Amino acid sequence: MSNQKQQKPTLTGQRFKTRKRDEKERFDPTQFQESIVQGLNQTGTDLEAVAKFLDSSGAKLDYRRYAETLFDILVAGGMLAPGGALSDDMTRTNFCLFTAPEDVKTMKAYAQVFNKLIRRYKYLEKGFEEEIKKLLLFLKGFSESERNKLAMLTGILLANGSLSASILSSLFNDNLVKDGVSPAFAVKLFKMWINEKDINSVAASLRKVGMDNRLMELFPVNKRSYDHFSKYFTDAGLKELSDFARNQQSLGARKELQKELQEQMSQGVSFKEHYDQLNSLPLVLFLVLSNTAPF
Repeated sequence: MSNQKQQKPTLTGQRFKTRKRDEKERFDPTQFQESIVQGLNQTGTDLEAVAKFLDSSGAKLDYRRYAETLFDILVAGGMLAPGGALSDDMTRTNFCLFTAPEDVKTMKAYAQVFNKLIRRYKYLEKGFEEEIKKLLLFLKGFSESERNKLAMLTGILLANGSLSASILSSLFNDNLVKDGVSPAFAVKLFKMWINEKDINSVAASLRKVGMDNRLMELFPVNKRSYDHFSKYFTDAGLKELSDFARNQQSLGARKELQKELQEQMSQGVSFKEHYDQLNSLPLVLFLVLSNTAPF
């Protein structure tokens, strides 16, 4: 009698059925794009009909997977290649933000289309912010009119809370700054934003994401001064923004001086030396330090 265990019989030719959810779907936005473009061509310039079409299509089309394609089409009419040009081999529509009239009423209507879409499909929020950041990096690839429309739309969406001010970081891109694209775009954007809200609301949104002290980065390093910033935006009709930058500069100077003096005092600097140092400061810096400056 053998001590070896008898080998169990095995089934041959057995096939295991793969569950659909385990299969990796190939990324192919072509059919998705054709469906969206066809719907937009049918609705035309009726933005109420566009909003309804987008609302109902979300139940049939994979918005989550093809969010970037969806937003490219709504803004530019088709999928965008790197740099901002429309992809040549893709279907496109003439009914989109970039082909719409360049006026405030139309831009507000388009903002409503995006608002309704994102309220209906909350998972699109993050993808939409990423799309706007990408579009801002592509600004050099757009015409002046297209930039203006995008700036107006972005200002409206920032005002109604559909976008975070963190998207402005794309405007600090060196290529955009060097060619003067960033400050020109910022003028259109901030005019719309401030017009929809007010400078206090804008300032609060900027502070919330740490953008309040970065506005100078809209200009090249050799032009990052308050004087240049103030002249540029005041001449463009945005004195409120210039005044805000001045307040931020004063606040920054106050914090730096207070920090320096606190360090000196912690190192044992005598009260007399501390007093003498204050007396040697220009009057404006003394007022800043003593928290009595008139701003």
